[in-house]
Amino acid sequence: MSVAREFTKGLWDEIPPFRLVLGLCPTLAVTTAAQNGMGMGLATTFVLLGSNVLISLLRNVIPKKVRIAAYIVVIASFVVIVELSMQAYFYPLYKVLGIFIPLIVVNCIILGRAEAFASKNKLLPSIADGLGIGLGFTLSLTFLGAVRELIGAGTLFGRYVMWESFQPLSIMVKAPGAFVCLGLILCLMNWIGAMQKRRQG
Repeated sequence: MSVAREFTKGLWDEIPPFRLVLGLCPTLAVTTAAQNGMGMGLATTFVLLGSNVLISLLRNVIPKKVRIAAYIVVIASFVVIVELSMQAYFYPLYKVLGIFIPLIVVNCIILGRAEAFASKNKLLPSIADGLGIGLGFTLSLTFLGAVRELIGAGTLFGRYVMWESFQPLSIMVKAPGAFVCLGLILCLMNWIGAMQKRRQG
């Protein structure tokens, strides 16, 4: 498989929350606003890219019996870098994301890519895979956050963009709104996928 294919698969065919249905905990919890979704997505992308690179480089050195423990140590190291950097430079966003930053360590997307891809492939495809999956995750969270913020508050990236008489549907920025919005997006993705298969068949 080409490097370009490894990169682009994460942007549509294997987009984590909408196609693979992975990473739903942060997807539902932090997407009350587009900015929160983007921040969480970029933090996860950094950890995913860093862990993919290091695990790919060490794939022939890590003993198979302790590989999962080794992957978690690698992932946790990058999470600490992200957490400390956000505390230093993006403290308001760090406070909003809260516990979900350290929980990146156990994000099934990152551990899954380490086990299924980075540990079995060379450096360049692992970089492309990490970057593609990470950007797909970031775009997903930003889009979901933007939809919820727009309908639930009338704002986009914190700026009011709706007409004066607009009445926000406040449930969209609460937990039930996350499930409703995600369900509708999954429905749309499945419908688009079915249409593509019909055209190809």
